[in-house]
Amino acid sequence: MKIRIDTSVKRGLFEGFGASGAWWAQVVGGWEHIDEASGLAVRDRISQLLYSKENGIALRTYRYNIGAGSAHSGNGNIDNPLRRTESFDMGAGKYDFSRDANAVYMMKQAAKDGADEIILFVNSPVERLTKNGWSHLGKNQIMRDNLAPENYEAFAKYCLDVTEHFVDEGLPVKYLSPINEPIWIWNGGQEGCHYSPWAAGRVMKIFADEMLKREKLRDVKLSGVESGDVRWFNKSYTHALMHYKSVREKIDAVDVHSYCLPLPIPVKGFNDRVAFITRYRKWLDKHYPDLEVRMSEWCHMKGGRDKTMDSALVMANVIYEDISILNVSSWQHWIAVSEVDYCDGLIYINLGDKTFEMTKRYYATGNFSKYIPFGAEKVGVKCDNGNLKVLAFRKNEENILIVINDTDKTENITLEDAKESVKLVVTDMDNDLAEKVADKNIEISAKSVNTIIF
Repeated sequence: MKIRIDTSVKRGLFEGFGASGAWWAQVVGGWEHIDEASGLAVRDRISQLLYSKENGIALRTYRYNIGAGSAHSGNGNIDNPLRRTESFDMGAGKYDFSRDANAVYMMKQAAKDGADEIILFVNSPVERLTKNGWSHLGKNQIMRDNLAPENYEAFAKYCLDVTEHFVDEGLPVKYLSPINEPIWIWNGGQEGCHYSPWAAGRVMKIFADEMLKREKLRDVKLSGVESGDVRWFNKSYTHALMHYKSVREKIDAVDVHSYCLPLPIPVKGFNDRVAFITRYRKWLDKHYPDLEVRMSEWCHMKGGRDKTMDSALVMANVIYEDISILNVSSWQHWIAVSEVDYCDGLIYINLGDKTFEMTKRYYATGNFSKYIPFGAEKVGVKCDNGNLKVLAFRKNEENILIVINDTDKTENITLEDAKESVKLVVTDMDNDLAEKVADKNIEISAKSVNTIIF
């Protein structure tokens, strides 16, 4: 079966991969004991594994959560203490930037290890600005925004002051995302804030207007609005964003989350994720053809710790769909590190003995993040084998192919464009980013994610 690259098909530049520091960084940032294998503090080794090009998978983007302060007040229905956050806000325009020290440490360490893009994101405004004084709604408060319009400006001032603080510290802050998953009601479990589309648009306008006045934030863009499911209201929120001139000036992409939570509703196509992102892409091409799309959050929403290729392939297929169909310019995991019995981290940690465990998701992510360089062009590719999913990138006359085989059998391919030997990187049931030299005829192992460079 042949694979052919078509460089006449150019689909824009790709910026890279990333992950969020919520909610693990506030505990891992305090793990100063030594990892015997590397000789580094465990917190530094975890950062290195995620963000180093030489000793990790070279994630580019670190997402830092500007918290609402529920860790200080104890307010709200949040059982897991790691899902409570500290806040720098002291009221009356005063700040305490010694707070959230562990999470700030991990952000700074990620930047040292190679992260050259930091996104500051907000789940809920600080508690003193919300309508009920909590970082989420009460149990009986349905479809209600928890931020009063008279507090929009105070919310923007706080977030922009925090952004300026980290810019002054020399951190590569490139984006500020004030709103996260506004479609959900957020009645507990974590910090969160519901916004209607037009409320979200007005909040973003306040932020954009104020950012344009601040010289220190000249190079910082707005990010948003990070709707929580690819099926719901992405068009409405995008329209609300693009309605305002100042927002259009400060935003260079619309950010979406790639969740498509399966629901037991017997309607044809209701859980068809590909159909939804296909329609959204066509709608964007018609109404906002120059607007980039970033995928800013996804995890495998499944119970239990899954460290196997099964979960890695679920993730790889979502990445493939988001790049090939939605044409995203970057892709970010929800959390890099998980402490719970859930399918959501690249690395698992054990709070009892303060150890960590690797997953196949981590290595399969590396097949993308470690080998697709910043600014690589997404180009066309054709594959005769319908069992394989293939992506192609090109930079400085170098071709990078991602080949995903989620079947139980090996597949053989021939690279029509390769003139010499190629570099093959394999993650499968027996290999973790194993680098090999191959010729143009390659055997693709069962249940594998492969990177081919030539």
